[in-house]
Amino acid sequence: MRMQGRWGWLFLLPGLIMSTITYAGEQQLSLRDCLLQAMKGNPEIRAHGHGLLADHEDVRIARSFLLPKITFEERFMRTNNPTYTFMAKLNQERFAAEDFDIHALNDPAPVSDFQTSVAFEQALFAPKAYINRKMAEKEYEARRDEVDRKREDVSFMVFRNYLDVQTARSFVSVAEKGVEDAQEHLRIAESRYKVGLGLYSDMLRAEVAVRTAEERKVTAEKNLLVAKRALGLMIGLSESVDAEDERPSFMLNDLAYYSAAAQSRKDLKVMEARFRNAENNIRLANSSYLPVLGIGGSYQMNSHKAPFGEEGESWQAMAFLRWELFDGLKREAERAKAQHKLAEAGEYLDGMKKQVSFEVYEAYLSVEESRKGIELAKANMAAAEEGRRLVRTRYEKSLSTMVDMLDVQMHLDAARADVVAREAAYLTALARLSHKSGTILKDLEIEP
Repeated sequence: MRMQGRWGWLFLLPGLIMSTITYAGEQQLSLRDCLLQAMKGNPEIRAHGHGLLADHEDVRIARSFLLPKITFEERFMRTNNPTYTFMAKLNQERFAAEDFDIHALNDPAPVSDFQTSVAFEQALFAPKAYINRKMAEKEYEARRDEVDRKREDVSFMVFRNYLDVQTARSFVSVAEKGVEDAQEHLRIAESRYKVGLGLYSDMLRAEVAVRTAEERKVTAEKNLLVAKRALGLMIGLSESVDAEDERPSFMLNDLAYYSAAAQSRKDLKVMEARFRNAENNIRLANSSYLPVLGIGGSYQMNSHKAPFGEEGESWQAMAFLRWELFDGLKREAERAKAQHKLAEAGEYLDGMKKQVSFEVYEAYLSVEESRKGIELAKANMAAAEEGRRLVRTRYEKSLSTMVDMLDVQMHLDAARADVVAREAAYLTALARLSHKSGTILKDLEIEP
């Protein structure tokens, strides 16, 4: 009786189903193509792009306070108020001698007045407006660096997702080898049992090992499908994306190179720009003590008959100085607050510089650790392969048990998987070092 022949197909069925699952429009892309697609399709990058445009509008808003303000107004009034009727007739240029009559002055008849006016005002000296514009421009500069850093973050994540697809595919290959080895062990056990040299229990153990290996293969295939879908999601697509077989590569430089490059990291430049704005905020608070100078004027038409009438017309020209002499000590509080905010921003900036230096140092050591890990994993796999070979030979000569052979096979499967994982970890460590130093877009040849 052979359980593998009767029931093994049930365990193969999920793997067969998964291997035939395809997603409409699934495509295979190079790493560069995925990165370029992410730059225009990743939702986070697109969202940051809209935020950058919004900050650019803030710059335009700040500049608007330095440009002339022009207003148009059409106003209608009907009144028998003595003062307003007197003024309305004067503006309409139809004031007559009989309007000086005491009765007419004290109890005038109702008057209608359509007033059309155009007025302008232009600031000539407005310290707050100048500083607000400078702060808006500095914040826009910081937001641009923020967008660039987000592009670096997404590039690193795309790299990891791309590598996950390749690694998942390698795990499928490892699982397939495990299935092949388990089936070979079953063949040997059956052959020995048929000629009376083996035990029936050995054949049962081998069949269980085959099913276990097939289950691992099903899991590996599922993980591959998930990794493809995750890669598509990261680059802004709804369908799965497959990766090419060629592994990405990075050139490893010395620590001094990465430490120097990290001093220009985009998020560090963002913090520096906001520190400068904290300095500008003190200047803004101090500007409250200064006056505002400007000029203005208006042109006015009045009529008692219809809108836009020209019965009477007049104009005004003026210059003004506005100086707030006391505001309840608000300016003093704002200046003190700005000084504390500057000190806060300075502490954050100093701390971030140290943090960036540490991150680069730690990432560099992790690369070396991962490289040595590959060497050890390959040595372990070679030892496991030799151990499996020796135990299989001993089993065929009845010098070892099936338990021994399955045990060394389990170690070999784990060693193969460990090599795949270690190689992926090394590439990830290189990419992480590039990301922490702010050179990832250059290293991936997305930017010069």
